[in-house]
Amino acid sequence: MAEQYEVKISPQAECDLEGVSEWIIDQSGFVRTAFNYVRRIRAFITGLKNFPHRGIKRDDLYSGIRIVGFERRVPIAFTVSDDTVLIARIFYGGCDIEALMADDEGLSG
Repeated sequence: MAEQYEVKISPQAECDLEGVSEWIIDQSGFVRTAFNYVRRIRAFITGLKNFPHRGIKRDDLYSGIRIVGFERRVPIAFTVSDDTVLIARIFYGGCDIEALMADDEGLSG
């Protein structure tokens, strides 16, 4: 069996997930819809434990950062170390990833 990585979600990424949930509730009025969508994002993130080197390397944003898309709407920024995948940020919709990443002083968990 292939080695699995530990997947950790940074505090900022947890806040990002909360923001995604709130946005969906504001737009649709359905808490269940928001809950299910965030649940699917979390399942996708958990799947990075098996194949973490997905997405596009974006060293221009932050050294070692990778970006992978979820359902065409949610870019997920993460790093991969020897045995850990750290989810740094989770963005939604048409946000300016470059500007938001520039505002992050560090991407540690």
